[in-house]
Amino acid sequence: MTLPTTQGQTVPDAWDYKGHPVDRSKSGGWTSAAMILGVEACERLTTLGIAVNLVTYLTETMHLGNATSANIVTNFFGTSFMLCLLGGFIADTFLGRYFTIGIFTAVQATGVTILTVSTIIPTLRPPKCNREDITTICTPASGIQLSVLYLALYLTALGTGGLKSSVSGFGSDQFDDTDPEERSQMSNFFNWFFFFISLGSLCSVTILVYIQDNLGRDWGYCIIACAIVIGLVVFLSGTKRYRFKKLVGSPLTQIAAVFVAAWRKKHLKLPSDPSSLFNIDDAAEGLMMKKQQKLPHTKQFRIYIYLATLSHFRTKIFISIVQFMNPKTTLYLFLASSIFAFLVSDSNQTTLTDVEEVKLVLRMLPIWATTIIFWTVYAQMSTFSVSQATTMDRHIGKFQIPPASLTVFFVGAILLTVPIYDRLIVPIARKVLKNPQGLTPLQRIPVGLVLSIIAMVGAALTEIKRLRAATRNGLTNNPTAPIPLSVFWLVPQFLFVGAGEAFTYIGQLDFFLRECPKGMKTMSTVTRNNHPWLPDNLNQGRLYNFYWLLVILSCLNLAVYLIFAKWYVYKDKRLADEGIELEDSEPAFH
Repeated sequence: MTLPTTQGQTVPDAWDYKGHPVDRSKSGGWTSAAMILGVEACERLTTLGIAVNLVTYLTETMHLGNATSANIVTNFFGTSFMLCLLGGFIADTFLGRYFTIGIFTAVQATGVTILTVSTIIPTLRPPKCNREDITTICTPASGIQLSVLYLALYLTALGTGGLKSSVSGFGSDQFDDTDPEERSQMSNFFNWFFFFISLGSLCSVTILVYIQDNLGRDWGYCIIACAIVIGLVVFLSGTKRYRFKKLVGSPLTQIAAVFVAAWRKKHLKLPSDPSSLFNIDDAAEGLMMKKQQKLPHTKQFRIYIYLATLSHFRTKIFISIVQFMNPKTTLYLFLASSIFAFLVSDSNQTTLTDVEEVKLVLRMLPIWATTIIFWTVYAQMSTFSVSQATTMDRHIGKFQIPPASLTVFFVGAILLTVPIYDRLIVPIARKVLKNPQGLTPLQRIPVGLVLSIIAMVGAALTEIKRLRAATRNGLTNNPTAPIPLSVFWLVPQFLFVGAGEAFTYIGQLDFFLRECPKGMKTMSTVTRNNHPWLPDNLNQGRLYNFYWLLVILSCLNLAVYLIFAKWYVYKDKRLADEGIELEDSEPAFH
C-alpha cells in the first residue's frame, strides 16, 4: 500500500502551530497523518507489550498469586480505558489534541522507564527462588517494591488513556472534511489507523513477548521504552506541518449542566406546546454555538424538559448576557462541573436540543452497559488464559511458544473476521435482511456477545480437560511441571473472543458514532475460603467454575441486551417520523 498525496490552498477552520491560517499544500495530509500513525503504533506496542505478558511477570518474578496478578492486569487495562475520558476532557477543554498527545506520551514513556528500571535494580523485586521445588516458599514483593510497580503501571495507564483519547481525532484533523478528496482520504486514514494498531499488537504479542521470556524483562521493557520515546520524537517533528483546530469544549460540561438545571427547574410547569420551548433556533446569532443537529421533543425522561422552559422575557435577558460570554470555555470535570453548573445555570441556558441530546445519551447507556461483561471475558485472554498456558505443553518441535504469545490467535482472529464480514457476511445479510448495511450496529453487537459465550464454554471445558490431565499424571500438587496436554487446546477461546471483538467493538463503535449527538473492565475475582476457584496453584483450583460463571452472566447479559436493543429506536428513524432531515455527520472515530 502507498500513501496518497494531498494538494490545495488555504484550509478553512484550521490553523498552524503559530495560530495562522494554513496552506493546504504545506500542511496536514498524509505526511502529517503518518507521523501520528507512528506514535499510535508505538502506543499499542507499549501497552500490549506490557499487558499481555504481565501476569507471568507478577507470578514468576514478583511472586504474587494468580488471583492477585489477574486483578492487577485487569485493573491496568480498565484504568487505561477509563482514563480515556479524562484525556478526552482535557483535550477538548484545556490543551487541545496536540498538546494532550505530546504530554501524555511523555507520561507513558516515564511509566515504562520506571518499569524498566525496576527490572534492572535487584532491590526493586523480590529475591529469586526455585518455583519447581514445591517445598520452597517464595517471598512475595514487598510494599515498596509493589509501590514502584504500581507507580510505573499507572503512569503508563495514564499516558495510554490521554494518548488514545486524542490520536485518532488529531489524525482526522489533518484532512479537510469540506473537501471531497480529503474527506475520502480521511476514511482511508481510519483503515490505516486500524492497520497500525494491529501491526503494533502483532509485534508486541510475538517479538516482544519472546524477548521478555528469553532475553529478560529488562531487555523487553527497555525496547518498549525506546519505542515510545522514538514515537514521541517523530510526533513532535511534525509540529510545523500539523493542522490545529480550536477547542470545542467537552460534552461532559453539557451533560452536567443539563442534570443540574433539571434539578433546579423541577417545579416549573411544562408548556402544552413543545414549540414554545427554548431551542437552538431561539439562540442569538452572536452566541458561539456548537454544531448541533436539531432534535425533536420526545416524552421520555420528561423531567429534563424543564430545562428548556423559558419565558420570552428571560430569553431576551439570556441573549443579552451571552453576547459577552462563551459557555464553551467553562472548565470543569463532570462532578465538579455539577457544582459550578448549579451556581451559573441561569446564565448558561439549556436548549431543547441540548436536553434531547442528553436524553439520547441516556437511551444509549443500556447498550453500553450490556457490553461490560464482554470486556470482562476479553480481559481473561491476558490473565487466566495465559496462566493456563504456562502449565501446558507449549512445544512445536524444539521451539517453545511463550505463553503470552497465544494472543497472536486473538489478534489474528480480529484481522480475519473483518474482511470475512465485509466480503462474505454483508452481501448475504443485504439479501436476507433487505438492509444495505448488511447487519445494523445493534445486530452486530449480539453476534460478538454470542461468540464470547461460546468462548467461555470452550474455556471451561478445556480447563476441565487440563485438570483431568494433571490428575492422571500426578501433577496436582506441582504447579510448575508441564502438563502433557497441548497448549493449542486453548486456541479456540482466543479465536472466538477475537472474532467476538470484531463484531462487538466495531458494532459498538458504529452505533455510538451514528447515534451520539453531533459535536459529543474489569471484574472482581470470585473465590471461596475452603476450595478457592482461583488459587496460586491452578491445578488445585476450580477455574472452570469461574468460566461457567462468565457463561451464565454473559447469557443473562445477552437477554438484557436484546430487550434494550428491541426498545431502542435509531435517531434517523425518530427524525424521519418528525419530518426532520438528518444532517451528514462528520467522520468521527475513537
